[in-house]
Amino acid sequence: MRKFYYLALAALVGIAFSSCSLLGGDKNPQFRMSDLEGYWLQTNDNTDHYVRFTTDQSDEAGYLLGYEWHEKDPAGAVYESDVLQDSLGDGWFKYKLETKGELEEVILMTNKGAEYSRFYTVTKLTSENLEYYDQRLTSSKYYFSKVVKSNN
Repeated sequence: MRKFYYLALAALVGIAFSSCSLLGGDKNPQFRMSDLEGYWLQTNDNTDHYVRFTTDQSDEAGYLLGYEWHEKDPAGAVYESDVLQDSLGDGWFKYKLETKGELEEVILMTNKGAEYSRFYTVTKLTSENLEYYDQRLTSSKYYFSKVVKSNN
């Protein structure tokens, strides 16, 4: 009987050490688009920076639409209603999330100028929290909390 306890203990220790969650997390996370969709508020600053990832298809295959606004921007407050009035202009972006954590945002402009992409690496995405960093500036992390769940 004692031998059984030692065997069971050894098995539990082996499982614990091989578990990714106990050793610092999954090195190849799988993110779900359904967790990203909705309204997010940035929590690591005091700018009232909001982002909404919608389920609306963009004109480019594989990309969805999103938009952002800053209600306490020192250069001038922008509200969600301002962005919505300028459909697919300033504040809007096309986005694509790869399951391994690469988030691409293609910035749109009111003057229909050249679109440009920003690439982020998502480090955490749940139904309530989003964390990512700009691939050009790995030291700048962005933290968001979901404020309203999307119903579309």
